[in-house]
Amino acid sequence: MARAGQHRVVKHPILDPLGEPSVEFTYNGEVLTAREGEVISSALFANGIRVFGHHPRDGGAQGIFCVNGQCSQCAVIADGVLVKACMTPVRAGMVVQSCEGYPALPPDDEPVEFHEIPEHHPQVLIIGGGPAGIDAAVELGRFGVDCILVDDKPELGGKLSLQTHYFFGSVEDCWAGTRGIRIGEILSDELAKHPSVKVWLNTTALGAFCDKKIGVLKDGEYHLISPQVVLVACGAREKNIVFPGCDLPGVYGAGAFQTLVNRDRIDAAERLFVVGGGNVGLIAAYHALQAGIDVAGVVEALPYCGGYKVHLDKLKRMGVPVWTCHTVIRAEGKERVEKVTVAQIDENFKPVAGTERAFEVDTLLIAVGLNPINELYEKIKQYGIPTYAAGDADEIAEASAAIFSGRIAGRHILRDLGVQVDIPPDWEPLAKILRSKPGETVGFKPPEDVTARVFPMIWCTEEIPCNPCTVVCPRNLIEIPGSIMQLPRYTDGCIGCGKCVAVCPGLAINLVINDYDPKGEKALLMMPFEFDIGVAPPGTEVATVNQEGDTVGSGRIVAYREHSELDRRKLVMVEVPDADKLKVAGFRIRPETEIVKAGAFDEGDPVVCRCERVRKSEIVREIRRGVRDMNQLKALLRVGMGACGGKTCSALIERIYCEEGVDLAEVTGFTERPLVAEAPLGVFGGVKRTK
Repeated sequence: MARAGQHRVVKHPILDPLGEPSVEFTYNGEVLTAREGEVISSALFANGIRVFGHHPRDGGAQGIFCVNGQCSQCAVIADGVLVKACMTPVRAGMVVQSCEGYPALPPDDEPVEFHEIPEHHPQVLIIGGGPAGIDAAVELGRFGVDCILVDDKPELGGKLSLQTHYFFGSVEDCWAGTRGIRIGEILSDELAKHPSVKVWLNTTALGAFCDKKIGVLKDGEYHLISPQVVLVACGAREKNIVFPGCDLPGVYGAGAFQTLVNRDRIDAAERLFVVGGGNVGLIAAYHALQAGIDVAGVVEALPYCGGYKVHLDKLKRMGVPVWTCHTVIRAEGKERVEKVTVAQIDENFKPVAGTERAFEVDTLLIAVGLNPINELYEKIKQYGIPTYAAGDADEIAEASAAIFSGRIAGRHILRDLGVQVDIPPDWEPLAKILRSKPGETVGFKPPEDVTARVFPMIWCTEEIPCNPCTVVCPRNLIEIPGSIMQLPRYTDGCIGCGKCVAVCPGLAINLVINDYDPKGEKALLMMPFEFDIGVAPPGTEVATVNQEGDTVGSGRIVAYREHSELDRRKLVMVEVPDADKLKVAGFRIRPETEIVKAGAFDEGDPVVCRCERVRKSEIVREIRRGVRDMNQLKALLRVGMGACGGKTCSALIERIYCEEGVDLAEVTGFTERPLVAEAPLGVFGGVKRTK
């Protein structure tokens, strides 16, 4: 796929191009360019820079991990001030330096002026401008409720702005069959119709206090908010795992990767590997392929992938290998990832000797689950403020569920405020369905009449909440009996319009066209395709595969169809032997993964606390000495003392306690800090931050 001179994605099958980089800044004395509004970390990645500094404790290379302001891996010095590169936009003339060791304190000889802290008294404060927060705000705005919605990003939408795929769920209730990026635009446009909701972007909620006030940092200025009700919809942060080399630049979260590629159009890797077979990992792998980045493989520690089977199947059809009962055992490289090794694991999650596989990659995505960002929720409740949580801050689920949970929370808040409003009785059951894990998987069955002129092959064989195919069919030939968790069924009478192929979020419907060849030797398949036509132009011979990626035979690309209703999804027409028409579900677009020789497993001594570079052996030593209070570990080792506030390492330390045979009931966790995010000390006295 074509690239610009910088490491940027300049051609994408789904996303519009962004503007050319035009903002000049310097990094370690070198003049670089960034796009208007681009954060420092993305600008550095676009210029080929992956290492942002070295840790003062052991000289370990520092890069990125979360790209969401939740850790401190991306710290740089901008105009003399230590900042998180992923949260700080580049400004023209900005002087950026790598953070080497301990940064020098900035000069303090300028006079400081203080002013009164602005205070606000809205009826409702909503923390988080993702799908749950926006939809709750829309519900409140419809009744003219005085709200302030705060979000730490420069635009609304949360993770919706990263999701280029069509959403699952209900068409009527959460825009299923629409791309996530479009849903974000729909919600934002709807919110803009309600003037009673004030939206504060670039605003971080810092902490809650016993006087029932909540402090926020808005564009560098501290404000206090005293709401009647609070809704916390801060989303989730990515979990981490510990293995040798887990701290290398190039090892980072799948959500961080989507931010770089889909939001900022950064060509973030040449070749990557994914750890984790949930929806986040499977979707990130698919997004990488769309951006022209090769995916060497996916491993999942469990015997099955927890993500939707349709996501797994489409990766396999493209030729991406997926290994279950496997995990990563090390990453290697000089200051950045160059190779990763994975191995099979036994029922105790221990590597099985002799099963090691190594892959030459420059990026390793960690997609092993999410933790709710709910620290503020717990503090606000503690201080007696009426509080709700919605979206991932309440329960980790798909974004369609977050949309609906925000809507329900909005109605509950309206009732708290004395507004007479109904909560339809079917809302809670539907919300439960949208949060559901995949249900039963059944064997595929073709339609009863396979001699018809045209008919759909519905390769959706796992129960998931989804109904777009039933809504879009102009003759209502596809139905779902019962709830939307049931599998769709085709009856008879298809006219070959292809709308079901075009709308299916899982790319799991093809059409078989029988009257293509008068001799009856060939059949034509209409399939969904979301890549550049240059990947497989008309006339290309392709290897055809079945639902799960096994080779069927060969086919030929005949043509592509595009339609205004497809939102850039293409319909590709593939000629196959008639004998294969009921077997072929797709075709490969990438070569077989090359595996290099791997060395034997070595447990090593990995970094557990990234902020303070505390290694596993140090923590194990103190546990074996009898330490059962993680705050004592903090005092002894500085573990949990970094800018992330122990959010990244606390779960990892608990896991080490378990490995050492310690019952977690005996362990005291970290004491929650009063502030959930860092801020310059002066802002609490009324000094406005200007840098």
